[in-house]
Amino acid sequence: MIDWADFEKVDMRVGRIVAVEDFPEARRPAWKLRIDFGSQIGEKRSSAQITNYTREELEGRLVVGVVNFQPRQIGPVRSEVLVLGAVADDHPVLLLFADAGSQPGDRIA
Repeated sequence: MIDWADFEKVDMRVGRIVAVEDFPEARRPAWKLRIDFGSQIGEKRSSAQITNYTREELEGRLVVGVVNFQPRQIGPVRSEVLVLGAVADDHPVLLLFADAGSQPGDRIA
């Protein structure tokens, strides 16, 4: 169990995927993403094993990401944000999408 103060340390924001690039160097199939989190946070990069979505399905979509983790080096990609999704053994990652009306940078509470 964590307390409320621990939860408040996790900075989750709405971001708009602005670019989806191939990531052929990845050990498991993945995309390289550029995500706009609004003027306060700016654009961040991520790699994501979400190849059950096409490039066209992802570009322009509003997603939820954790923006205050330390960056991780994933092969040649410096991943700066964790894009959130539902994970289960019997299906691929299903992304958490923000509803229309949300704006890049909106805080998740």
